[in-house]
Amino acid sequence: MSGTAYGTAVLHIAPESAAGGLLGLVRNGDAIELDVPARRLHLDIAESEIARRREEWRPPAPPSDRGYCKLYYDHVMQADRGADLDFLVGKSGAGIPRESH
Repeated sequence: MSGTAYGTAVLHIAPESAAGGLLGLVRNGDAIELDVPARRLHLDIAESEIARRREEWRPPAPPSDRGYCKLYYDHVMQADRGADLDFLVGKSGAGIPRESH
């Protein structure tokens, strides 16, 4: 990524913190190691502390029980899986020509 930050920035981590990903266990002051060539992001705390935090973690409540928010919450996949609706996986769609974007 370039043009929007002063240095390297991580755009996506999956699963997201709200879905139980490691990012949701990060606390102020924790060291995070980023190794771009190795494509590695490491939370530099003891495994026992990660386990303790994971035990305490609770998923956030859904934002809504109906409508588009509910559909999004229930069916949009993580970024590493395309951030698409899960019920569209494997379906055909219109081709998008390269010059259109």
